[in-house]
Amino acid sequence: MEKLNIDTKYRASIYLRLSKEDGDKTESDSIGNQRDLIYHFLKDKSEIQVVSERIDDGYSGVNFDRPAVKKMIEDAENGVINCIVVKDLSRFGRNFVEVGKYIDQVFPALGIRVISINENFDSINGRSQSDNILLPFLSLINDAYLRDISIKVRSQLEIKRKKGDFIGSFAVYGYFKHPEDRHKLVIDDYAADIVRDIFKWKIEGQSQQRIADKLNELDVLSPMEYKKFCGMEYQTSFQINAKAKWSAVAIGRILKNEFYVGTLVQGKRTTPNHKVKKTVTKPSDEWIRIENNHEPIITNEEFVIVNELLNRDTRVAPNKTEVYTFSGLLYCADCGNQLIRSSVCKNGKTYFYYMCGKNRTTKKCTSHRISDTAITDGVLVALRQHIANIVEMERILKYIDTLPYKSVNVKKLNVQIISKEDEVTRYEHLKTALFENLSDGILDKNEYLRLKSVYDEKQQSAECAITNLKQEIDKLVLNRTQETLWIEKFKLYQNIDAIDRKIAVNLIDKITVYDDKRLEIRFKYQYNFDLALSFIQSMEKQISPRNKVKEAV
Repeated sequence: MEKLNIDTKYRASIYLRLSKEDGDKTESDSIGNQRDLIYHFLKDKSEIQVVSERIDDGYSGVNFDRPAVKKMIEDAENGVINCIVVKDLSRFGRNFVEVGKYIDQVFPALGIRVISINENFDSINGRSQSDNILLPFLSLINDAYLRDISIKVRSQLEIKRKKGDFIGSFAVYGYFKHPEDRHKLVIDDYAADIVRDIFKWKIEGQSQQRIADKLNELDVLSPMEYKKFCGMEYQTSFQINAKAKWSAVAIGRILKNEFYVGTLVQGKRTTPNHKVKKTVTKPSDEWIRIENNHEPIITNEEFVIVNELLNRDTRVAPNKTEVYTFSGLLYCADCGNQLIRSSVCKNGKTYFYYMCGKNRTTKKCTSHRISDTAITDGVLVALRQHIANIVEMERILKYIDTLPYKSVNVKKLNVQIISKEDEVTRYEHLKTALFENLSDGILDKNEYLRLKSVYDEKQQSAECAITNLKQEIDKLVLNRTQETLWIEKFKLYQNIDAIDRKIAVNLIDKITVYDDKRLEIRFKYQYNFDLALSFIQSMEKQISPRNKVKEAV
Protein backbone atom coordinates (compact mmCIF):
# COMPACT_ATOMS: atom_id res chain seq x y z
CA MET A 1 0.00 0.00 0.00
CA GLU A 2 1.13 3.59 -0.58
CA LYS A 3 2.38 5.78 2.27
CA LEU A 4 -0.39 7.29 4.39
CA ASN A 5 -1.14 10.97 3.60
CA ILE A 6 -1.23 13.39 6.55
CA ASP A 7 -4.67 14.59 5.42
CA THR A 8 -6.09 11.07 5.53
CA LYS A 9 -8.94 10.78 7.99
CA TYR A 10 -9.82 7.15 7.33
CA ARG A 11 -7.51 4.16 7.16
CA ALA A 12 -9.53 1.70 5.15
CA SER A 13 -9.52 -2.04 4.61
CA ILE A 14 -11.30 -3.28 1.53
CA TYR A 15 -12.93 -6.67 1.91
CA LEU A 16 -13.31 -9.08 -1.03
CA ARG A 17 -15.01 -12.48 -1.01
CA LEU A 18 -16.02 -15.11 -3.55
CA SER A 19 -17.82 -18.41 -2.99
CA LYS A 20 -19.37 -20.81 -5.47
CA GLU A 21 -21.20 -22.41 -2.52
CA ASP A 22 -23.18 -19.16 -2.19
CA GLY A 23 -24.08 -19.28 -5.85
CA ASP A 24 -21.74 -16.41 -6.73
CA LYS A 25 -21.26 -15.79 -10.43
CA THR A 26 -17.54 -16.15 -11.06
CA GLU A 27 -17.39 -13.45 -13.73
CA SER A 28 -19.41 -10.64 -12.13
CA ASP A 29 -18.44 -11.41 -8.52
CA SER A 30 -14.76 -12.20 -9.13
CA ILE A 31 -12.15 -10.85 -6.74
CA GLY A 32 -10.71 -8.69 -9.54
CA ASN A 33 -14.10 -7.25 -10.39
CA GLN A 34 -14.77 -6.34 -6.76
CA ARG A 35 -11.34 -4.74 -6.37
CA ASP A 36 -11.68 -2.64 -9.55
CA LEU A 37 -15.13 -1.39 -8.55
CA ILE A 38 -13.97 -0.38 -5.05
CA TYR A 39 -10.82 1.47 -6.21
CA HIS A 40 -12.80 3.24 -8.90
CA PHE A 41 -15.26 4.37 -6.22
CA LEU A 42 -12.46 5.60 -3.91
CA LYS A 43 -10.37 7.43 -6.49
CA ASP A 44 -11.96 10.82 -5.64
CA LYS A 45 -12.28 10.11 -1.91
CA SER A 46 -9.10 11.81 -0.67
CA GLU A 47 -10.04 11.37 2.97
CA ILE A 48 -9.93 7.57 2.59
CA GLN A 49 -6.71 5.65 2.05
CA VAL A 50 -6.59 1.89 1.65
CA VAL A 51 -4.11 0.31 4.06
CA SER A 52 -5.04 -3.34 3.60
CA GLU A 53 -6.91 -5.77 1.42
CA ARG A 54 -8.61 -8.73 3.07
CA ILE A 55 -9.59 -11.54 0.71
CA ASP A 56 -11.60 -14.70 1.43
CA ASP A 57 -11.56 -16.64 -1.83
CA GLY A 58 -13.68 -19.78 -1.69
CA TYR A 59 -15.41 -19.06 1.62
CA SER A 60 -19.17 -19.04 2.17
CA GLY A 61 -20.81 -15.95 3.64
CA VAL A 62 -23.04 -18.03 5.89
CA ASN A 63 -20.89 -17.36 8.98
CA PHE A 64 -17.94 -15.22 10.04
CA ASP A 65 -15.46 -18.02 10.62
CA ARG A 66 -13.33 -16.75 7.72
CA PRO A 67 -9.60 -15.96 8.07
CA ALA A 68 -9.60 -12.62 6.23
CA VAL A 69 -12.76 -11.22 7.82
CA LYS A 70 -11.48 -12.23 11.27
CA LYS A 71 -8.18 -10.44 10.61
CA MET A 72 -10.03 -7.35 9.40
CA ILE A 73 -12.20 -7.26 12.54
CA GLU A 74 -9.07 -7.72 14.65
CA ASP A 75 -7.50 -4.70 12.89
CA ALA A 76 -10.64 -2.71 13.65
CA GLU A 77 -10.53 -3.65 17.32
CA ASN A 78 -6.83 -2.71 17.54
CA GLY A 79 -7.30 0.65 15.82
CA VAL A 80 -5.29 -0.30 12.75
CA ILE A 81 -8.24 0.63 10.53
CA ASN A 82 -11.29 2.76 11.05
CA CYS A 83 -13.07 2.19 7.73
CA ILE A 84 -14.30 -0.86 5.84
CA VAL A 85 -15.32 -0.83 2.19
CA VAL A 86 -17.17 -3.62 0.38
CA LYS A 87 -18.75 -3.97 -3.02
CA ASP A 88 -22.06 -4.92 -1.38
CA LEU A 89 -23.23 -6.33 1.93
CA SER A 90 -23.49 -9.86 0.53
CA ARG A 91 -19.66 -9.83 0.25
CA PHE A 92 -19.38 -9.11 3.96
CA GLY A 93 -21.88 -11.83 4.85
CA ARG A 94 -25.17 -13.49 3.97
CA ASN A 95 -26.33 -14.14 7.51
CA PHE A 96 -29.11 -11.63 8.21
CA VAL A 97 -28.70 -11.62 12.00
CA GLU A 98 -24.88 -11.48 12.06
CA VAL A 99 -24.58 -8.75 9.39
CA GLY A 100 -27.15 -6.64 11.26
CA LYS A 101 -25.23 -7.07 14.53
CA TYR A 102 -21.98 -5.79 13.00
CA ILE A 103 -23.59 -2.89 11.13
CA ASP A 104 -25.78 -1.73 14.02
CA GLN A 105 -23.68 -2.59 17.10
CA VAL A 106 -20.07 -3.75 16.68
CA PHE A 107 -18.76 -1.30 14.11
CA PRO A 108 -20.45 1.81 15.57
CA ALA A 109 -19.00 0.93 19.00
CA LEU A 110 -15.52 0.70 17.46
CA GLY A 111 -15.94 3.90 15.49
CA ILE A 112 -15.65 2.09 12.18
CA ARG A 113 -17.03 3.72 9.03
CA VAL A 114 -18.72 1.19 6.77
CA ILE A 115 -19.26 1.74 3.05
CA SER A 116 -21.26 -0.59 0.84
CA ILE A 117 -21.06 0.69 -2.71
CA ASN A 118 -23.91 -1.11 -4.44
CA GLU A 119 -26.36 -0.35 -1.62
CA ASN A 120 -25.20 3.31 -1.64
CA PHE A 121 -24.71 3.01 2.10
CA ASP A 122 -22.16 5.05 4.08
CA SER A 123 -22.42 4.93 7.86
CA ILE A 124 -20.79 8.40 8.18
CA ASN A 125 -24.02 9.89 6.84
CA GLY A 126 -26.09 8.14 9.48
CA ARG A 127 -28.98 5.87 8.61
CA SER A 128 -31.92 7.44 6.92
CA GLN A 129 -35.43 6.10 7.28
CA SER A 130 -35.05 4.37 3.93
CA ASP A 131 -31.78 2.80 5.12
CA ASN A 132 -33.55 1.47 8.19
CA ILE A 133 -35.99 -0.29 5.90
CA LEU A 134 -33.69 -1.15 2.98
CA LEU A 135 -30.58 -2.51 4.71
CA PRO A 136 -32.33 -5.13 6.86
CA PHE A 137 -34.42 -6.04 3.84
CA LEU A 138 -31.29 -6.52 1.67
CA SER A 139 -29.61 -8.58 4.39
CA LEU A 140 -32.75 -10.69 4.65
CA ILE A 141 -32.74 -11.20 0.88
CA ASN A 142 -29.06 -12.26 1.00
CA ASP A 143 -29.86 -14.70 3.80
CA ALA A 144 -32.88 -16.09 1.93
CA TYR A 145 -30.82 -16.35 -1.27
CA LEU A 146 -28.18 -18.40 0.54
CA ARG A 147 -30.87 -20.63 2.02
CA ASP A 148 -32.35 -21.18 -1.44
CA ILE A 149 -28.92 -22.03 -2.87
CA SER A 150 -28.29 -24.43 0.02
CA ILE A 151 -31.59 -26.24 -0.62
CA LYS A 152 -30.82 -26.54 -4.33
CA VAL A 153 -27.32 -27.85 -3.68
CA ARG A 154 -28.59 -30.40 -1.16
CA SER A 155 -31.29 -31.56 -3.59
CA GLN A 156 -28.79 -31.90 -6.42
CA LEU A 157 -26.41 -33.90 -4.25
CA GLU A 158 -29.28 -36.14 -3.15
CA ILE A 159 -30.15 -36.83 -6.80
CA LYS A 160 -26.53 -37.68 -7.57
CA ARG A 161 -26.35 -40.06 -4.60
CA LYS A 162 -29.51 -41.88 -5.70
CA LYS A 163 -28.08 -42.18 -9.22
CA GLY A 164 -25.02 -43.87 -7.79
CA ASP A 165 -22.66 -40.96 -8.48
CA PHE A 166 -19.73 -40.77 -6.09
CA ILE A 167 -19.64 -37.23 -4.66
CA GLY A 168 -16.83 -37.52 -2.12
CA SER A 169 -13.81 -35.25 -2.32
CA PHE A 170 -11.44 -38.21 -2.36
CA ALA A 171 -11.87 -41.75 -3.66
CA VAL A 172 -11.96 -44.57 -1.12
CA TYR A 173 -8.59 -46.27 -0.62
CA GLY A 174 -8.30 -48.90 -3.36
CA TYR A 175 -9.96 -46.74 -6.02
CA PHE A 176 -9.25 -43.74 -8.24
CA LYS A 177 -11.73 -41.26 -9.62
CA HIS A 178 -12.34 -41.98 -13.30
CA PRO A 179 -10.23 -39.57 -15.39
CA GLU A 180 -13.22 -38.70 -17.59
CA ASP A 181 -16.00 -38.76 -14.97
CA ARG A 182 -15.09 -37.79 -11.42
CA HIS A 183 -18.38 -39.25 -10.14
CA LYS A 184 -17.32 -42.76 -11.22
CA LEU A 185 -14.58 -44.86 -9.67
CA VAL A 186 -12.07 -47.33 -11.08
CA ILE A 187 -9.89 -49.79 -9.21
CA ASP A 188 -6.40 -48.69 -8.22
CA ASP A 189 -4.54 -51.98 -8.73
CA TYR A 190 -1.77 -51.31 -6.21
CA ALA A 191 -4.01 -50.22 -3.32
CA ALA A 192 -6.63 -52.86 -4.22
CA ASP A 193 -4.02 -55.59 -3.72
CA ILE A 194 -3.32 -54.21 -0.23
CA VAL A 195 -7.06 -54.34 0.56
CA ARG A 196 -7.23 -57.97 -0.65
CA ASP A 197 -4.25 -58.85 1.55
CA ILE A 198 -5.92 -57.24 4.57
CA PHE A 199 -9.06 -59.37 4.11
CA LYS A 200 -7.01 -62.50 3.43
CA TRP A 201 -4.87 -62.03 6.55
CA LYS A 202 -7.96 -61.45 8.68
CA ILE A 203 -9.57 -64.66 7.41
CA GLU A 204 -6.31 -66.50 8.15
CA GLY A 205 -6.64 -65.42 11.77
CA GLN A 206 -4.44 -62.36 12.13
CA SER A 207 -5.61 -59.55 14.39
CA GLN A 208 -6.17 -55.99 13.17
CA GLN A 209 -3.11 -54.82 15.12
CA ARG A 210 -0.90 -57.55 13.63
CA ILE A 211 -2.07 -56.65 10.11
CA ALA A 212 -1.27 -52.99 10.78
CA ASP A 213 2.17 -53.90 12.16
CA LYS A 214 2.89 -56.09 9.15
CA LEU A 215 2.02 -53.32 6.70
CA ASN A 216 4.20 -50.86 8.63
CA GLU A 217 7.06 -53.39 8.66
CA LEU A 218 6.71 -53.74 4.88
CA ASP A 219 6.77 -49.91 4.65
CA VAL A 220 3.38 -49.83 2.89
CA LEU A 221 2.03 -46.28 2.83
CA SER A 222 -1.08 -45.75 4.95
CA PRO A 223 -4.23 -44.51 3.13
CA MET A 224 -3.51 -40.92 4.18
CA GLU A 225 0.15 -40.99 3.09
CA TYR A 226 -0.80 -42.79 -0.13
CA LYS A 227 -3.21 -39.97 -1.04
CA LYS A 228 -0.43 -37.44 -0.49
CA PHE A 229 2.00 -39.60 -2.51
CA CYS A 230 -0.51 -39.56 -5.39
CA GLY A 231 -0.55 -35.74 -5.30
CA MET A 232 -3.85 -35.27 -3.48
CA GLU A 233 -4.11 -32.33 -1.07
CA TYR A 234 -5.53 -34.47 1.70
CA GLN A 235 -5.71 -33.16 5.26
CA THR A 236 -7.26 -34.48 8.45
CA SER A 237 -7.52 -33.38 12.05
CA PHE A 238 -6.91 -36.95 13.25
CA GLN A 239 -3.24 -37.13 12.27
CA ILE A 240 -0.90 -37.20 15.28
CA ASN A 241 2.51 -38.16 13.90
CA ALA A 242 4.41 -36.43 11.11
CA LYS A 243 3.96 -39.52 8.95
CA ALA A 244 0.70 -41.41 9.40
CA LYS A 245 1.12 -45.13 10.06
CA TRP A 246 -1.25 -48.03 9.67
CA SER A 247 -3.29 -48.66 12.82
CA ALA A 248 -5.73 -51.29 14.04
CA VAL A 249 -8.51 -48.70 13.72
CA ALA A 250 -7.66 -48.05 10.06
CA ILE A 251 -7.64 -51.81 9.36
CA GLY A 252 -11.02 -52.15 11.08
CA ARG A 253 -12.52 -49.39 8.93
CA ILE A 254 -11.42 -51.16 5.77
CA LEU A 255 -12.73 -54.54 6.93
CA LYS A 256 -16.17 -53.05 7.71
CA ASN A 257 -16.48 -50.94 4.55
CA GLU A 258 -19.15 -52.23 2.14
CA PHE A 259 -17.55 -50.14 -0.58
CA TYR A 260 -15.15 -53.00 -1.32
CA VAL A 261 -17.98 -55.33 -2.42
CA GLY A 262 -19.31 -52.76 -4.90
CA THR A 263 -21.88 -51.12 -2.62
CA LEU A 264 -21.90 -47.31 -2.54
CA VAL A 265 -23.12 -45.93 0.78
CA GLN A 266 -23.48 -42.14 0.97
CA GLY A 267 -25.44 -39.53 2.89
CA LYS A 268 -24.33 -40.79 6.29
CA ARG A 269 -23.82 -37.29 7.67
CA THR A 270 -25.46 -33.92 7.19
CA THR A 271 -25.69 -30.43 8.69
CA PRO A 272 -28.88 -29.16 10.37
CA ASN A 273 -29.14 -26.20 7.98
CA HIS A 274 -27.10 -23.80 5.86
CA LYS A 275 -26.05 -21.75 8.91
CA VAL A 276 -24.85 -24.61 11.10
CA LYS A 277 -21.77 -26.32 9.73
CA LYS A 278 -21.41 -28.93 12.47
CA THR A 279 -22.10 -32.34 10.97
CA VAL A 280 -24.41 -34.90 12.55
CA THR A 281 -24.76 -38.61 11.75
CA LYS A 282 -28.05 -39.65 10.18
CA PRO A 283 -29.89 -42.87 11.15
CA SER A 284 -28.64 -45.81 9.07
CA ASP A 285 -32.08 -46.30 7.46
CA GLU A 286 -31.71 -42.84 5.90
CA TRP A 287 -28.38 -43.62 4.23
CA ILE A 288 -28.42 -44.07 0.47
CA ARG A 289 -27.14 -47.53 -0.48
CA ILE A 290 -26.59 -48.54 -4.10
CA GLU A 291 -25.53 -52.17 -4.54
CA ASN A 292 -23.42 -53.34 -7.52
CA ASN A 293 -22.56 -49.70 -8.17
CA HIS A 294 -18.88 -50.17 -9.02
CA GLU A 295 -16.36 -52.94 -9.56
CA PRO A 296 -15.76 -54.82 -6.29
CA ILE A 297 -12.32 -55.55 -4.89
CA ILE A 298 -13.39 -58.49 -2.71
CA THR A 299 -16.26 -60.96 -2.87
CA ASN A 300 -19.45 -60.77 -0.84
CA GLU A 301 -18.51 -64.07 0.75
CA GLU A 302 -15.18 -62.73 2.01
CA PHE A 303 -16.89 -59.64 3.39
CA VAL A 304 -19.52 -61.69 5.21
CA ILE A 305 -16.94 -64.06 6.70
CA VAL A 306 -14.74 -61.21 7.93
CA ASN A 307 -17.59 -59.25 9.48
CA GLU A 308 -18.91 -62.36 11.20
CA LEU A 309 -15.45 -62.73 12.71
CA LEU A 310 -15.41 -59.10 13.80
CA ASN A 311 -18.73 -59.60 15.59
CA ARG A 312 -17.49 -62.66 17.45
CA ASP A 313 -15.11 -62.96 20.37
CA THR A 314 -11.80 -63.44 18.59
CA ARG A 315 -9.31 -62.36 21.19
CA VAL A 316 -5.65 -62.69 20.29
CA ALA A 317 -3.74 -65.30 22.22
CA PRO A 318 -1.27 -63.95 24.81
CA ASN A 319 2.15 -63.26 23.28
CA LYS A 320 0.80 -64.16 19.85
CA THR A 321 -0.36 -62.23 16.82
CA GLU A 322 -3.07 -64.62 15.61
CA VAL A 323 -6.35 -65.86 17.03
CA TYR A 324 -6.92 -69.53 17.83
CA THR A 325 -8.26 -71.88 15.15
CA PHE A 326 -11.78 -72.18 16.63
CA SER A 327 -11.98 -68.79 18.33
CA GLY A 328 -15.50 -67.36 18.03
CA LEU A 329 -16.92 -70.65 16.66
CA LEU A 330 -17.44 -72.68 19.86
CA TYR A 331 -20.71 -72.33 21.81
CA CYS A 332 -22.20 -73.99 24.88
CA ALA A 333 -25.19 -76.23 24.00
CA ASP A 334 -27.04 -75.32 27.22
CA CYS A 335 -26.60 -71.58 27.83
CA GLY A 336 -25.44 -70.43 24.38
CA ASN A 337 -22.34 -68.63 25.68
CA GLN A 338 -19.02 -68.93 23.88
CA LEU A 339 -16.44 -71.39 25.14
CA ILE A 340 -13.22 -69.93 26.54
CA ARG A 341 -9.78 -71.42 25.98
CA SER A 342 -7.71 -72.22 29.06
CA SER A 343 -4.63 -74.24 29.92
CA VAL A 344 -3.38 -76.46 32.70
CA CYS A 345 0.12 -77.64 33.52
CA LYS A 346 0.58 -81.32 34.42
CA ASN A 347 3.84 -83.21 34.83
CA GLY A 348 5.69 -80.35 33.20
CA LYS A 349 3.48 -80.37 30.11
CA THR A 350 0.83 -77.78 29.18
CA TYR A 351 -2.61 -79.00 28.11
CA PHE A 352 -5.24 -76.78 26.48
CA TYR A 353 -8.97 -77.11 26.88
CA TYR A 354 -12.21 -75.15 26.38
CA MET A 355 -14.96 -74.53 28.91
CA CYS A 356 -18.25 -72.61 29.08
CA GLY A 357 -17.66 -68.91 29.69
CA LYS A 358 -20.74 -68.63 31.91
CA ASN A 359 -19.56 -71.50 34.10
CA ARG A 360 -16.19 -69.86 34.46
CA THR A 361 -17.57 -66.50 35.57
CA THR A 362 -20.81 -67.30 37.44
CA LYS A 363 -20.96 -71.11 37.83
CA LYS A 364 -24.57 -70.92 36.56
CA CYS A 365 -23.88 -73.49 33.83
CA THR A 366 -21.93 -76.76 33.77
CA SER A 367 -18.34 -76.62 32.56
CA HIS A 368 -18.73 -78.40 29.19
CA ARG A 369 -15.01 -78.92 29.49
CA ILE A 370 -13.37 -80.46 26.41
CA SER A 371 -9.76 -80.66 25.32
CA ASP A 372 -8.41 -78.71 22.38
CA THR A 373 -7.23 -81.98 20.83
CA ALA A 374 -10.70 -83.58 21.11
CA ILE A 375 -12.28 -80.65 19.29
CA THR A 376 -9.65 -80.62 16.56
CA ASP A 377 -9.88 -84.37 15.96
CA GLY A 378 -13.68 -84.42 16.07
CA VAL A 379 -14.08 -81.50 13.69
CA LEU A 380 -11.53 -82.95 11.25
CA VAL A 381 -13.38 -86.28 11.05
CA ALA A 382 -16.76 -84.57 10.61
CA LEU A 383 -15.42 -82.22 7.95
CA ARG A 384 -13.88 -85.04 5.93
CA GLN A 385 -17.20 -86.93 6.00
CA HIS A 386 -19.15 -83.82 5.04
CA ILE A 387 -16.86 -83.15 2.08
CA ALA A 388 -17.19 -86.79 0.97
CA ASN A 389 -20.99 -86.46 1.10
CA ILE A 390 -20.86 -83.29 -0.98
CA VAL A 391 -18.62 -84.91 -3.62
CA GLU A 392 -21.07 -87.82 -3.93
CA MET A 393 -23.97 -85.38 -4.02
CA GLU A 394 -22.37 -83.55 -6.95
CA ARG A 395 -22.00 -86.84 -8.84
CA ILE A 396 -25.70 -87.62 -8.40
CA LEU A 397 -26.76 -84.13 -9.43
CA LYS A 398 -24.72 -84.42 -12.62
CA TYR A 399 -26.38 -87.75 -13.35
CA ILE A 400 -29.87 -86.35 -12.79
CA ASP A 401 -29.05 -83.53 -15.17
CA THR A 402 -28.59 -86.05 -18.02
CA LEU A 403 -32.08 -87.55 -17.66
CA PRO A 404 -34.54 -86.55 -20.43
CA TYR A 405 -37.54 -86.07 -18.12
CA LYS A 406 -35.95 -83.00 -16.58
CA SER A 407 -36.31 -80.60 -19.53
CA VAL A 408 -39.86 -81.85 -20.10
CA ASN A 409 -40.82 -81.02 -16.52
CA VAL A 410 -39.27 -77.57 -16.77
CA LYS A 411 -41.35 -76.86 -19.89
CA LYS A 412 -44.53 -78.00 -18.10
CA LEU A 413 -43.80 -75.71 -15.17
CA ASN A 414 -43.14 -72.77 -17.50
CA VAL A 415 -46.54 -73.31 -19.16
CA GLN A 416 -48.20 -73.23 -15.74
CA ILE A 417 -46.35 -70.01 -14.85
CA ILE A 418 -47.57 -68.31 -18.04
CA SER A 419 -51.12 -69.35 -17.23
CA LYS A 420 -50.89 -67.94 -13.71
CA GLU A 421 -49.35 -64.69 -15.00
CA ASP A 422 -52.33 -64.30 -17.36
CA GLU A 423 -54.58 -64.88 -14.37
CA VAL A 424 -52.84 -62.08 -12.41
CA THR A 425 -53.26 -59.70 -15.36
CA ARG A 426 -56.95 -60.61 -15.70
CA TYR A 427 -57.68 -59.79 -12.05
CA GLU A 428 -55.80 -56.51 -12.40
CA HIS A 429 -58.07 -55.55 -15.31
CA LEU A 430 -61.15 -56.60 -13.36
CA LYS A 431 -60.14 -54.34 -10.46
CA THR A 432 -59.67 -51.44 -12.88
CA ALA A 433 -63.16 -52.04 -14.29
CA LEU A 434 -64.55 -52.14 -10.74
CA PHE A 435 -63.13 -48.71 -10.02
CA GLU A 436 -64.61 -47.31 -13.22
CA ASN A 437 -68.03 -48.74 -12.26
CA LEU A 438 -67.68 -47.13 -8.84
CA SER A 439 -66.86 -43.78 -10.44
CA ASP A 440 -69.84 -44.08 -12.83
CA GLY A 441 -72.20 -44.91 -9.97
CA ILE A 442 -72.93 -48.43 -11.22
CA LEU A 443 -71.57 -49.88 -7.96
CA ASP A 444 -71.80 -48.43 -4.49
CA LYS A 445 -68.77 -48.32 -2.18
CA ASN A 446 -69.67 -51.45 -0.23
CA GLU A 447 -70.14 -53.54 -3.39
CA TYR A 448 -66.87 -52.19 -4.77
CA LEU A 449 -64.89 -53.07 -1.64
CA ARG A 450 -66.42 -56.55 -1.42
CA LEU A 451 -65.65 -57.44 -5.05
CA LYS A 452 -62.19 -55.86 -4.88
CA SER A 453 -61.38 -57.97 -1.82
CA VAL A 454 -62.38 -61.13 -3.73
CA TYR A 455 -60.20 -60.17 -6.74
CA ASP A 456 -57.28 -59.22 -4.47
CA GLU A 457 -57.39 -62.60 -2.78
CA LYS A 458 -57.48 -64.49 -6.09
CA GLN A 459 -54.67 -62.35 -7.52
CA GLN A 460 -52.48 -62.96 -4.46
CA SER A 461 -53.17 -66.69 -4.71
CA ALA A 462 -52.03 -66.69 -8.35
CA GLU A 463 -48.89 -64.69 -7.49
CA CYS A 464 -48.07 -67.15 -4.70
CA ALA A 465 -48.49 -70.03 -7.14
CA ILE A 466 -46.04 -68.35 -9.55
CA THR A 467 -43.46 -68.07 -6.78
CA ASN A 468 -43.84 -71.75 -5.90
CA LEU A 469 -43.59 -72.83 -9.55
CA LYS A 470 -40.42 -70.81 -10.03
CA GLN A 471 -38.93 -72.45 -6.95
CA GLU A 472 -39.71 -75.86 -8.47
CA ILE A 473 -37.85 -74.85 -11.62
CA ASP A 474 -34.94 -73.64 -9.50
CA LYS A 475 -34.77 -77.08 -7.92
CA LEU A 476 -34.79 -78.78 -11.29
CA VAL A 477 -31.95 -76.67 -12.65
CA LEU A 478 -30.15 -76.53 -9.32
CA ASN A 479 -26.91 -78.00 -10.55
CA ARG A 480 -26.80 -75.61 -13.52
CA THR A 481 -26.90 -72.45 -11.46
CA GLN A 482 -24.43 -70.52 -9.39
CA GLU A 483 -26.01 -72.09 -6.32
CA THR A 484 -23.73 -75.09 -6.80
CA LEU A 485 -20.56 -73.01 -6.60
CA TRP A 486 -20.56 -73.75 -2.87
CA ILE A 487 -19.69 -77.33 -3.73
CA GLU A 488 -16.38 -76.19 -5.23
CA LYS A 489 -15.47 -74.43 -2.00
CA PHE A 490 -15.65 -77.69 -0.07
CA LYS A 491 -13.98 -79.73 -2.82
CA LEU A 492 -10.88 -77.54 -2.46
CA TYR A 493 -10.25 -79.33 0.83
CA GLN A 494 -10.92 -82.98 -0.18
CA ASN A 495 -7.55 -84.19 1.03
CA ILE A 496 -7.10 -82.16 4.20
CA ASP A 497 -5.11 -83.71 7.03
CA ALA A 498 -5.22 -80.71 9.41
CA ILE A 499 -7.42 -77.71 10.16
CA ASP A 500 -6.16 -74.13 10.29
CA ARG A 501 -7.94 -70.86 10.93
CA LYS A 502 -8.64 -70.19 7.23
CA ILE A 503 -10.33 -73.57 6.72
CA ALA A 504 -12.34 -73.19 9.92
CA VAL A 505 -13.84 -69.79 9.12
CA ASN A 506 -14.45 -70.65 5.45
CA LEU A 507 -16.27 -73.94 6.02
CA ILE A 508 -17.67 -73.87 9.56
CA ASP A 509 -20.43 -71.62 10.80
CA LYS A 510 -20.80 -72.84 14.40
CA ILE A 511 -19.67 -75.66 16.69
CA THR A 512 -21.98 -76.50 19.59
CA VAL A 513 -20.42 -78.41 22.49
CA TYR A 514 -22.56 -80.60 24.78
CA ASP A 515 -21.72 -81.48 28.36
CA ASP A 516 -21.00 -85.09 27.32
CA LYS A 517 -18.31 -83.76 24.91
CA ARG A 518 -20.54 -84.37 21.91
CA LEU A 519 -20.05 -81.89 19.03
CA GLU A 520 -22.75 -80.55 16.74
CA ILE A 521 -21.23 -78.83 13.70
CA ARG A 522 -23.13 -76.46 11.44
CA PHE A 523 -21.20 -76.07 8.22
CA LYS A 524 -21.34 -73.12 5.87
CA TYR A 525 -23.95 -73.30 3.08
CA GLN A 526 -26.13 -75.63 5.17
CA TYR A 527 -29.24 -74.31 3.40
CA ASN A 528 -27.74 -75.16 -0.02
CA PHE A 529 -26.77 -78.62 1.22
CA ASP A 530 -30.26 -79.33 2.58
CA LEU A 531 -31.88 -78.04 -0.61
CA ALA A 532 -29.73 -80.25 -2.80
CA LEU A 533 -30.41 -83.25 -0.56
CA SER A 534 -34.16 -82.61 -0.65
CA PHE A 535 -34.01 -82.35 -4.44
CA ILE A 536 -32.19 -85.65 -4.77
CA GLN A 537 -34.70 -87.40 -2.49
CA SER A 538 -37.65 -85.96 -4.45
CA MET A 539 -36.09 -87.09 -7.75
CA GLU A 540 -35.74 -90.60 -6.37
CA LYS A 541 -39.54 -90.82 -6.19
CA GLN A 542 -40.09 -89.46 -9.71
CA ILE A 543 -37.53 -91.44 -11.70
CA SER A 544 -38.41 -94.94 -12.91
CA PRO A 545 -37.05 -97.88 -10.87
CA ARG A 546 -34.34 -98.74 -13.41
CA ASN A 547 -32.97 -95.21 -13.17
CA LYS A 548 -33.53 -94.93 -9.43
CA VAL A 549 -30.97 -92.77 -7.72
CA LYS A 550 -29.32 -94.22 -4.68
CA GLU A 551 -29.46 -92.04 -1.64
CA ALA A 552 -26.00 -90.64 -1.15
CA VAL A 553 -26.20 -88.82 2.10
